[in-house]
Amino acid sequence: MLEKLKIIDLSTVLAGPSVATFFAELGSHVIKIENKNNPDVTRSWFFQGEEKQDVSAYFSSINYKKEYRSLDLLNPIDYTSFLKEISTTDILISNFKQGDEEKLNVSDKVLRVINPSLIIGKIQGFSDESDRVAYDLILQAETGFMSINGTQESGPLKMPVALIDVLAAHHLKEGLLLALMDRTKNGTAKTVEVSLYDAAVCSLMNQASNYLMSGKIPERMGSLHPNIAPYGELFETKDGQLITFAIGSNLHFSKLCRFLELDLVINDIRFIDNQQRVIHRNELEKLLDEKVSQRTSEQISTALRAEKVPYGIIKNIDEVLSSDASKKMIKSEIINTKSTKRMSQIAFKWK
Repeated sequence: MLEKLKIIDLSTVLAGPSVATFFAELGSHVIKIENKNNPDVTRSWFFQGEEKQDVSAYFSSINYKKEYRSLDLLNPIDYTSFLKEISTTDILISNFKQGDEEKLNVSDKVLRVINPSLIIGKIQGFSDESDRVAYDLILQAETGFMSINGTQESGPLKMPVALIDVLAAHHLKEGLLLALMDRTKNGTAKTVEVSLYDAAVCSLMNQASNYLMSGKIPERMGSLHPNIAPYGELFETKDGQLITFAIGSNLHFSKLCRFLELDLVINDIRFIDNQQRVIHRNELEKLLDEKVSQRTSEQISTALRAEKVPYGIIKNIDEVLSSDASKKMIKSEIINTKSTKRMSQIAFKWK
């Protein structure tokens, strides 16, 4: 669909490179240009026990189907080569810290003299006015995510994936696609800027609204939900599997209770509606736990699937990536001499 696009990826780490990979998967010609003296730092982010060969699994996860080049933009010859590429480029993606654009002479104004049709996508940590250097962890800390992740006992925890980077990447994709539409319609070239901070704060969603509309600061609740119960409690089945439920309606609650032979609970005043179930969630958890422990995961899965009741069995990464559904999303590629694998950056289907 986007086969005619040429994209230069000057970005490093996760957010920007994953956007470039998104376009590469859709057929665009993507050139990743790295600093000749300081290449993308994630090339060396090997996990414990990983073979140190060419590139890390981390680098591989967000770089795919790209042409790789090394340039020093402070070198006149390399800089001239870069400008030649810019002259025929549709989208430039970068994540420079404050001052680098001027230092390298790659500001929007300079580049659009070379190519007036150039769309520019930028990832920043806090904003284009901030001189702070940021990683995903720093934004998780400063945008409230760590304060509400974990339990009272654990203290604040980071999420195990760089979710703020992922969210910012999605916002940049949306902005760049809109910029392409605008260029096609009006002939204008736009600059799309996304900060990790803004992407994180606007993703607080119901947690933000809970606070804005009540003044109550959200607390760490583990996997529980502040607005819904039962939701996120973990129950062990007869065969030792951990299972959880997402019961967002009275209908789902009634169906779950009938299957677990808790018919009397349905009309119990303590559990009569969702708000009451939230208030009395500890009492409800004990009732459910006893009944779940008497049934196997297969019995529960079969019954609740038939009744369209949301449930989930806790699976590890091996179980997930061994499934047929996940295998379809694994992309393989040789980078230099290393066999690499990653998950597709595309989750939608064309029909």
